[in-house]
Amino acid sequence: MVKGPIHVQISGERIDKYMADQLDVSRTQISLWLKEENVWVNGKAVKANYKVQAGDEITWEEPEPEPTQYEAEDIPPRVVYEDDHIAVIDKEAGMIVHPAPGVYHGTLVNALLHRWKDELSTVSGPMRPGIVHRLDKDTSGLMMVCKTDEAHRKLSDDLQKRDVHRHYMALVHGRFHEEDGTVDLPIGRSPNNTGKMAINGRAPRDAVTHFDVVERFDKLTLVHCQLQTGRTHQIRVHMQAIGHPIVGDPLYGVKHEKYNLPYQLLHAYELIFTHPITGEDMHFNALPHEPFLGFLENLRNTSALQ
Repeated sequence: MVKGPIHVQISGERIDKYMADQLDVSRTQISLWLKEENVWVNGKAVKANYKVQAGDEITWEEPEPEPTQYEAEDIPPRVVYEDDHIAVIDKEAGMIVHPAPGVYHGTLVNALLHRWKDELSTVSGPMRPGIVHRLDKDTSGLMMVCKTDEAHRKLSDDLQKRDVHRHYMALVHGRFHEEDGTVDLPIGRSPNNTGKMAINGRAPRDAVTHFDVVERFDKLTLVHCQLQTGRTHQIRVHMQAIGHPIVGDPLYGVKHEKYNLPYQLLHAYELIFTHPITGEDMHFNALPHEPFLGFLENLRNTSALQ
């Protein structure tokens, strides 16, 4: 819950010191809130060295303290493959990968702890057992999970070297004239919305997405996307940037969209990598889930009747 506001009466003092004095909270704690972008001045996140100005309005959010460990929950994951070192799962849309402040149940981590208990890697820390990469909450599809630290370190290295190939399918608004293309636009945090990313946002990082047109419909297009980089919300931001936002996307999509879908239609359908221990070529495919699959079939049936 957002708290405040504090209406600043003086100018020139660092915000971490000013807030610590006003709230009787340690300056270290305030600095942590600032680092996590949980403090806003006039609606925008600021850094600890920001100097307050008379008339500023400060609001903030105090993250809930994280538990020291997470609970195993009987949420059966869709297991596509597993051996003694790794697993590949097909994540449901709507499921958060790992717990975050205020969300400690119903996540993929809770499900993995029930399925594999102490058989998960610890490289990402005790709060993210087995997690080597992630998908957005409302994106479905294939993910790697690591059981051993050795496998985790090798796959993390392969991800950094871009030797893991992740392919997505997305249904987007509009019709493409081209058959394929590349979006090469840097992505950073949105300056106006802490939960959103933006082209050339704060601290932008290189981001490259390749796409191919698969099917054209009346006002929508099915595309396959391949990540060259792995930035937060990358495909969603890039598709919006070129004028083809993903259908059902609540953050970057069309406002007041008529389809009323619960999730954006984005699915990680293909995963290709080298087994971190055996060196075997691993190649997995997964069909999209509902409502994506049914929506797509309906489009095809409607197009066939025209």
